[in-house]
Amino acid sequence: MNTVSIVTFIFATISVAFFTYRIVQKMKKSDSATEEYFTGGRALTWPVVAGSLLLTNLSTEQLVGLNGDVFGDKALVGLAWEALAAFAMIATALIFLPRYLASGFTTTPAFLEKRFDKTTRSMVSGLFLFGYVTVLLPVVLYTGSLALKSMFNLNISLWLIVILIGSLGSAYAIFGGLKSVAVSDTINGAGLLIGGLAIPFLGLSALGDGSFFNGISTLLNDKPEYLRVLTRTNLEGNIVSVPWPTLFTGMMFIQIFYWSTNQVIVQRAMAAKSLAEGQKGVLFASAMKLVGPLMLCLPGIIALHMTELPIGRQDQVYGALVRYVLPDWSLGLFAAVLMGSILSSFNSALNSASTLFSLQFYKGYINQNASGEQIVKTGKRFGIFLALASMMIAPMLAQTQSIFQYLQKVNGLYSVPIIGIFLLGITTKHVPALAAKVGMIVGMAIYAFFSFENLHNVPEFFADASGDLHWLHGYFISFVSAVLVMLVIGKYRPKTADEIAISDLRDPAPVDMTPWSESRKVSVGIMGATIAMYILLSFVAQ
Repeated sequence: MNTVSIVTFIFATISVAFFTYRIVQKMKKSDSATEEYFTGGRALTWPVVAGSLLLTNLSTEQLVGLNGDVFGDKALVGLAWEALAAFAMIATALIFLPRYLASGFTTTPAFLEKRFDKTTRSMVSGLFLFGYVTVLLPVVLYTGSLALKSMFNLNISLWLIVILIGSLGSAYAIFGGLKSVAVSDTINGAGLLIGGLAIPFLGLSALGDGSFFNGISTLLNDKPEYLRVLTRTNLEGNIVSVPWPTLFTGMMFIQIFYWSTNQVIVQRAMAAKSLAEGQKGVLFASAMKLVGPLMLCLPGIIALHMTELPIGRQDQVYGALVRYVLPDWSLGLFAAVLMGSILSSFNSALNSASTLFSLQFYKGYINQNASGEQIVKTGKRFGIFLALASMMIAPMLAQTQSIFQYLQKVNGLYSVPIIGIFLLGITTKHVPALAAKVGMIVGMAIYAFFSFENLHNVPEFFADASGDLHWLHGYFISFVSAVLVMLVIGKYRPKTADEIAISDLRDPAPVDMTPWSESRKVSVGIMGATIAMYILLSFVAQ
């Protein structure tokens, strides 16, 4: 990066911090310290909810990881991660969010305490924290650092970049609270949307020797098989990372876990000023997920046609393309945008982890009489600890073949049983707390078996590239097993009528619970657009 790029980067980064501070200062503040810090005083409007949701999700682990997977697959099957996310977010808006807001829950596991018991809530909270510190936070730091280092040819240690990003992200999350996180996410989201969409546009122009339309023509006519979205094998006969049968097994459930139960995501919607505002935000973000493949998948397809790119491994694809197509004067601005997306995902996860620990473990077990100020102070200290731990783990991921696959596979270890518990908690009343605990253990054990031992030489329909059971099918089997165990226990040792009555008791909702009148119509439109996109791409890739 030249001097102009560095100055532009610093100016843009400081500007985001300045405007975030000014906006947060003007927002309504809650009288409760915990409400203010962990839920933003439940004052978020739908644009802020949508922006924070999108940017919390959209970061370098996707820009780098998903584009890398598309490049390695030589097919557009990675589109499923974005397309099915739109479906899961509809479930969040229409089913899960009304349940969470009705009783004023601050965390998603709090719902499980109401439905089952305190121990179930603690176990799930512990699993969430495990996932954040071992997977999510280090992955965000590593992919962000790798992207900045490769894109901008930085001649400094990866460790130093990790420390820089981790320190800046920690400052937002620890000292600013959820409001600062959400507002900065929204500002950075606008920049990332512009910058992210510019990369495929410039890439297609470069592919077409200066003509955007010639680039599209090359994409459609030169090996259109790269655009396959529903397939088991690519044009070389190799099994892709997301074979089409997995869309109907594990893929859908992993999306529901992430978008409907994951604290780091749902916390943004639970901070909405009303149910209608929350639903608007979630559904707008859902619609925008249909634009996501332009940033998260298309660059990987473009790179397949550009053999001149210096690519050593698939996780270097996005960085190589960005470096190739961006003019020097814009590198600093794009670096600031990219830094914003990295910080967004990192500080969001850090804030959510602090929320879980402070409210569940510190307030629940360590100091039950803690004041709001003490809870917030503890949350900040725990956030610092997590930030340091993730900075230590992040560089160790350099040996991982596919970052995106690593992220999803490890997440499955704890997400499988969590999904089952939440779904049964919402759809049934008779399943007891014992069933939730046993189902959690069974789901984790079966998934661990499929992950570390696996089933070899399975029928081709269910196999991955090695002939073993595909991990998404293993995910589905583990989920079904956990649910069946819970249902069986619920049949023979159901909750008593008194226990059900206690579970049904609700505290007054802290916000207006009037649903958005257009939510169902918008949901149908999003589902129709998703299906139409698959049909169109299937036709083009013939």
